[in-house]
Amino acid sequence: MHALTGYRCYHTISEPLLVAMIFTDTHTHIYLEEFDTDRDLVIQRALDAGVRYFFFPNIDGTSVTPMLDLCKRFPENFFPMAGLHPTSVTENYREDLKKTVRMLEEDPSRYCAIGEVGIDLYWDKTFQAEQEEVFLFQMELALKYDLPLVIHTRNAIDIALDMIATRKDPRLKGVFHCFGGNLSQAQKAIGLGFYIGVGGIITFKNSGLQKIVQSISMENILLETDSPYLAPVPHRGERNESSYIPIIAEKISEIKQETLETVARITTENAMKLFKKGE
Repeated sequence: MHALTGYRCYHTISEPLLVAMIFTDTHTHIYLEEFDTDRDLVIQRALDAGVRYFFFPNIDGTSVTPMLDLCKRFPENFFPMAGLHPTSVTENYREDLKKTVRMLEEDPSRYCAIGEVGIDLYWDKTFQAEQEEVFLFQMELALKYDLPLVIHTRNAIDIALDMIATRKDPRLKGVFHCFGGNLSQAQKAIGLGFYIGVGGIITFKNSGLQKIVQSISMENILLETDSPYLAPVPHRGERNESSYIPIIAEKISEIKQETLETVARITTENAMKLFKKGE
């Protein structure tokens, strides 16, 4: 059995699972500086809560080293992505994009997805054209390396959906992380071969995401935290962390009238299928 010094409870994909429920956080940034003072405790709390698999989206050139260093510690449970976040697309975006290309060329088997990528027009529309160019480029990387896309959209979901639809390649697949659209947009994303990423927003009062989750199949849902951002109730406004995944799962269980065990099992199976991580 795999040993992890200093941790009480740890499983790898190849080991028998010794607890009833295994959760997966498909979108977490616990490699960021927000966790520098207590990262090991954060990881332990997540493990104790039943979270066993963690998928790390990259942001830009500055986040590659801390992300990969953390993944080296737990290579069978922590999985890195290669990608350039849309809000990092500025004057020097070509340099970061070159780094993404080099990462994939040097060790393509290391990365589970191209992410996180997409379009964000919430804060600034100055680089919209460049964001669209980068998104298209990273779609091609996903096709070249047969990897899923982990997509971030804010005030731009229709643009992203239209770009995927226009590309017209059934090999494109992935997840719309932290989904913030309406039911019609969710159905279009699913129809294009994408999962719906559900995080802490599902617990917010009168969240429109609740009606969407009620209307779509469990087979189309992935769990995520987007930690350190968007913590679920009752931790809203605090730093988010992966140990809160069961809170999100409990809300989905309530909405879908499914057992918590079913939510954990299906969403983990969905993640393993999308990211090609078999047991």
